[in-house]
Amino acid sequence: MADMTKLAIEMRHISKVFGEVVANDDVNLQVFPGEVHALLGENGAGKTTLMNMLSGIYTPDAGEILINGEKVTFHSPSDSIRLGIGMIHQHFKLVDVMTAKDNIVIGQKTSFFTKGKELSRKVRELSDRYGLDIDPDKKVYEMSVGEKQTLEIIKVLYRGANILILDEPTAVLTPQEIKKLFKVIRNMKEQGCAIVIITHKLNEVMEISDRVTVLRKGKSINTVVTKDVNIPKLIEMMVGQKVELSIEKKKYEDKRPILTVDGLTVKNDEGKDMLSDVSFTLNTHEILGVAGVVHSGQKELCESIAGLVKADKGRIFFEDENIVGKTPRDIIKLGIRMGFIPEDRLGMGLVAGMDIVHNMILKDYQNQPGIVLHRGPCTEQAQKIVDALDIMTPSIYTPVKKLSGGNIQKVLLGREIDSAPKVLITAYAVRGLDIGASYKIYDLLNEQKAKGVGVLFVGEDLDVLMELCDRIVVLCHGEVIGVVNPDEVTKEDIGLLMTGQKLEGNKTEEEGGEADAV
Repeated sequence: MADMTKLAIEMRHISKVFGEVVANDDVNLQVFPGEVHALLGENGAGKTTLMNMLSGIYTPDAGEILINGEKVTFHSPSDSIRLGIGMIHQHFKLVDVMTAKDNIVIGQKTSFFTKGKELSRKVRELSDRYGLDIDPDKKVYEMSVGEKQTLEIIKVLYRGANILILDEPTAVLTPQEIKKLFKVIRNMKEQGCAIVIITHKLNEVMEISDRVTVLRKGKSINTVVTKDVNIPKLIEMMVGQKVELSIEKKKYEDKRPILTVDGLTVKNDEGKDMLSDVSFTLNTHEILGVAGVVHSGQKELCESIAGLVKADKGRIFFEDENIVGKTPRDIIKLGIRMGFIPEDRLGMGLVAGMDIVHNMILKDYQNQPGIVLHRGPCTEQAQKIVDALDIMTPSIYTPVKKLSGGNIQKVLLGREIDSAPKVLITAYAVRGLDIGASYKIYDLLNEQKAKGVGVLFVGEDLDVLMELCDRIVVLCHGEVIGVVNPDEVTKEDIGLLMTGQKLEGNKTEEEGGEADAV
């Protein structure tokens, strides 16, 4: 139980500015020992910046921080660590070729002999105390994503942390791994740790947190007791107005196969299979989801269909034509469009220094007749996309590199949807977007489905995949483990498939068989 008589963390009137961007503006936060405190807000609300100040990465421009009632000033992360604060970042900071115990002591002033049996004993002691499960002698590259996260938690606990900050801790975990993590968090709470979770998953906020602080546009809006609020109220605090959020999933009878992947194998430069004998069929009037833990072959699948990566084996039929070996331009002319949203959004699809209009021209200049480029249609197209997707830009002539990540994403996906494709491939289409914009994208994808487009939707949020998609292909280590109907399986079923386990009973379609073609 939380000790409500004293505060583990108190942040008073914190402000932080980067150039013209106000990341935090007069923010207040209080966290008690033995409390799980969720920090909630849309992308760009200032959550991570606030926690980076608590962990010593940034220094506040104004305001003060108190730890266990004492005012502190952090000049570096080591100052924060010394006061018992540990931050577990979304992207793990581990050395793959080293063992768990070597990662735990790396960078610390310890005796050489601490790395032996004594260290293993201390690690097992911590594991038992908090219900963690890790083999001290296991190499990081042999670990699952969940094990790596467990190791990151043990790292900060070993350094004496009793205040933990978890940044999007469930983003890359299966449902089973999330359950294990929440059990660990509850154990740490029982031991008196103060835990702050930065997240955007509202269902998880309701399940694991005691209180919630909502940030909006850099300001702290309110702190509420979780059991006293509901999800619509939290969304209203995040967005600033009531928002009706729902994903409609219509069923269409007049489906037909439009894209068939048959025995697709793709190797990397070292000859390792990134995709191995992948088979499935995408139909018209269908959104086909692709689920899998990170690096399961999602990127290679999208890029091989789009002609950006060479297939080493197998065939990809667009209607009756095998497109393996065709150039990306040939594939675009057939009507296959890819809205692939990599982490580096400007690394693929858009030219950073060009404005929105010229990025439209760049995609379709080869389809214009004659040698003179006609900007008129592209100008109209750019304005139409900006209006339809509420893209925040000074004008359609602003270089895209000056837009926020979410707005860059809208430009890229809006351009692909506007091109009237027959097949649309979207990978992580809403990554970096706020709640309202995400649901706008889901509506647009459903509009494409209604028009008879086949949509391949690669996603990481299982709740969205199950709500939006007609069927889901589950990948594990580059192989199709199953194709499922989300109306007939649970999230836990998909989580098992993501880890390579087959489901009991007849819950999956035959890969590449007649059932797969619906």
